[in-house]
Amino acid sequence: MALDIDFVRGQFPAFSEPSLQGQAFFENAGGSYTCKPVIDRLTRFYTQRKVQPYAPYEASTLAGAEMDEARQRLAALLGVQADEVSFGPSTTQNTYVLAQAFRQFLSPGEAIIVTNQDHEANSGPWRRLAEEGIEIREWKIDPLSGHLDPSALEDLLDENVRLVCFPHCSNVVGEINPVTEITALCHAAGAFVCVDGVSYAPHGLPNVDELGPDIYLFSAYKTYGPHQGVMVIRRALGELLPNQGHYFNADTLYKRFTPAGPDHAQVAASAGMADYIDALCDHHGGPAEGAVVRGAFVHDLMRAHEVELLQPLLDAVKDRNDLRLIGPSDAARRAPTVAVAINRPGEEVAKDLAAHGIMAGGGDFYAVRALEAMGVNPDQGVLRMSFTHYTSKNEVTRLIEALDRVL
Repeated sequence: MALDIDFVRGQFPAFSEPSLQGQAFFENAGGSYTCKPVIDRLTRFYTQRKVQPYAPYEASTLAGAEMDEARQRLAALLGVQADEVSFGPSTTQNTYVLAQAFRQFLSPGEAIIVTNQDHEANSGPWRRLAEEGIEIREWKIDPLSGHLDPSALEDLLDENVRLVCFPHCSNVVGEINPVTEITALCHAAGAFVCVDGVSYAPHGLPNVDELGPDIYLFSAYKTYGPHQGVMVIRRALGELLPNQGHYFNADTLYKRFTPAGPDHAQVAASAGMADYIDALCDHHGGPAEGAVVRGAFVHDLMRAHEVELLQPLLDAVKDRNDLRLIGPSDAARRAPTVAVAINRPGEEVAKDLAAHGIMAGGGDFYAVRALEAMGVNPDQGVLRMSFTHYTSKNEVTRLIEALDRVL
């Protein structure tokens, strides 16, 4: 079944906003438009529930219930238990907290594997643990393609490795990494796995239980939601790591890695992401029951639409001699996050595109290590054109035409 793009765009107020008319949004990897259910929930919370939650009066009870609902419904879509989902101010902050827990948990001489394909959020905090005597091993990308080869990971794994960190897909390379295969390799070697899903989740929430990692992180504000980091920590690891929250919250799994108090309104509004997925499922005649299968149905709807739109863009840029496409040219192998290196700063090209009604981005996108490994000067950066399922065929055509004009 084809995605009903008119229905989809009707769920996002941005598409009827006068100030945005005539512009096509291609910087979704930096932060997506917010769906109406999230905006409605956030407005209702600030209007009717803006009190300390979980007290025995109605406004407070309802506030707490909405926060619990967000955790429960997102967990159900992700295939995990409700208390295995934590919220924090950002994925970068959540990863930093996790790194502090591992700093206490690991002993000098033990090892962590990181990649040079990652956004710095899933690389820098782990690399800093070298200061504590933890060995940091780097799983390197292919300098031409940006590909992470699982066979190269096998050469790095041994009995000293306790954690392997890698992205579901990179925010500049775009290639979708085989998480299940990589996780199985790591678990067989006795290592835990931390996956950065920030660049993947906007294209369909994954079944984390099926994928298998011990930690899965993504950003709600890039997944049609509020500015929150969502963190799945499976119980076996979450109860093993030292508590990072208040001592009296140590027995509550989702509070163990939240040192600061949660943003009540934004946590509650995150349930709107589940509302939106449910609306898509029902509108397209998806399964009537089962959060995981309903989420998988919507995931596949989104991906099919994105792949169909992405391939013409890749075909338009892959053979040009005035730019270099980063990552694979097969749409089925990647997310619709397309970075190209040009012989001038990416930000300059993005500015030229803006004059044609195309909103794109230029820079290093916190993927400095990946760009350097591929021989791209981070100071010059890349032009990044990223979209998600609410993008239309017409907008992709406009992007291709505008790119041809500015180059």
